[in-house]
Amino acid sequence: MSVQQISVFLESQPGHLRRVLDAFEDAGVNVRGYSASDTGDYGIVRFIVDEPSRALSVLGVLGAAATATDVLCARLDDKPGELARVMGIMADCDINVTYSYSLISTYIALSVKDVARAEQLLEGEPVDLIGQSELARVLERNEGR
Repeated sequence: MSVQQISVFLESQPGHLRRVLDAFEDAGVNVRGYSASDTGDYGIVRFIVDEPSRALSVLGVLGAAATATDVLCARLDDKPGELARVMGIMADCDINVTYSYSLISTYIALSVKDVARAEQLLEGEPVDLIGQSELARVLERNEGR
């Protein structure tokens, strides 16, 4: 199972990220996780949102360079060593994680070269992968607490 990640190429200037986040808020797009990396004058911001297609539309209206890609999203138990355990399983399956970042609670997004192959390799492993709709259900349950 995978979730869609929205990657946005932004100039590294005060207010550019805020402009995107304000536009998401105005459109009712909820950010579930993000990662921002600086490459000098520009940066890449990666978002996991509740409605990827709406987020892409919003970014299109802003004229922002954006793409959607599938990433793995794994639920981790909230205990010491859990991240090391999952990364060890990825390594044991010969899956290279090119980057990762945390989402809400103990959910993480993992970018890999071949999502479908990674999903297949992880089927019998103790890694709990979730999809877009399951992520939304979990979040709805957590918000009701």
